[in-house]
Amino acid sequence: MSAQDLRDLLDHVDDTWELVLPPTGLRGTELVSEMAAVWWAARAESNDAYDHWRRAGGADAYAVYRAAEDRADAAAAGLTAAAGPAVLTSA
Repeated sequence: MSAQDLRDLLDHVDDTWELVLPPTGLRGTELVSEMAAVWWAARAESNDAYDHWRRAGGADAYAVYRAAEDRADAAAAGLTAAAGPAVLTSA
């Protein structure tokens, strides 16, 4: 399947703005640690995509960056939900 075939296929799928992870059975701090790792990886991917877009330019590179940034945002929301209210408090 080519990249264009994949884009054509995905153009027909509604974006639910959700990050879907398989059940892990993790709870508490293990779940928070797992979600932190997911967020960290998504943030790193987004940073790399941003750097590439800034160097190369173009609509495709920008679309890749925005998709990666959306995944990082979804992972951050998942981390916040997993960590609970303690994350939202300030010192």
